[in-house]
Amino acid sequence: MKTILNSLLVALVFSSASFAQTNDFYDDAPLKELTFKGLAIAGEVAEPGLVDVSGLPVRDVIVKETLLGGETGQFTGAYLYQGYSLYDILNETVLKKKNESEFPPITDLFVEVENEKGEKAVISWGEIYYPIHRHEILVATGVRRIVPSKTKELWPLPDESRLIIASDLYTERNISNPVKITVRSSSMAFVIDRNIPDMYAGELGVYSGDRKLLNIREGELTGKMVSYGSVFYGRGTGIHGTTPFKGIMMKDYLAEYFPLNREQLMQGVFIVAAPDGYRAVFTYSEIFNRNDQAEVLIVLRYGEKHQGAFLLYPAADYFSDRSIRCLNHIRLVKASDL
Repeated sequence: MKTILNSLLVALVFSSASFAQTNDFYDDAPLKELTFKGLAIAGEVAEPGLVDVSGLPVRDVIVKETLLGGETGQFTGAYLYQGYSLYDILNETVLKKKNESEFPPITDLFVEVENEKGEKAVISWGEIYYPIHRHEILVATGVRRIVPSKTKELWPLPDESRLIIASDLYTERNISNPVKITVRSSSMAFVIDRNIPDMYAGELGVYSGDRKLLNIREGELTGKMVSYGSVFYGRGTGIHGTTPFKGIMMKDYLAEYFPLNREQLMQGVFIVAAPDGYRAVFTYSEIFNRNDQAEVLIVLRYGEKHQGAFLLYPAADYFSDRSIRCLNHIRLVKASDL
């Protein structure tokens, strides 16, 4: 009997030691609560005001925070952040677009998140509501370290709430103590004509502000080709096809014209458009600063009179709404200039 009891005791101790940690790598450190001073929503919405987060679900994301610096960045820590997603915060907000009578689609919307110090980080509406992986942009109210099992290194913990954008490679947009979300639409005017027969654009103009940098004609855009398998599905019209998209990464082709820096990451906005006036907004960061390799492609459709000669394909989007066929316009501007 004594032998049996000893065996059971050993088994119990061994079992307790084995299950002291779960299989989740990200819950091994205690959660620290962050000071959260509340949020206001402003801009092109029907009812601006304070956000009630009391009924919102708590989400979490994992990030490796890295700032610009040196040749390849400056790592500052690995964390699990917990808080309220912008998806949930804005979900019941009734939009009131300034340009709604001219251009009803929401593809040209973006938000500016501002902190108590006046820093602003721009996020496209598409980053919040179109991606395959939802709820990856948080206003974080809690944080855990992700501690290396061998070195046990303890990264410094913040004290205040933070804006966290989990898909960013360089995490410059992760600003502390966000207090205001302003919803905006692009003020750039385009001629709207949705009845162009056999729409086609044989030239693609690339601009920085008011300055034209490039005029790319059919056949002139060349570079390393990337192929993405695709299930191409529209929010309104459903399935378009399952043909892979093959193209050139927009960031690779345009890197020399739009250099990476903090101002671009924080405030850079691309407006992309077609001859019929359909357009979409992307942030500089979601094109040039991804950590998920779901890149934005310029697909070559040379000779295809109903799609050509260029098509924009955002691989991270669930819906096809920001995919611009007959792409003829790419322009980078500062959000403050819109």
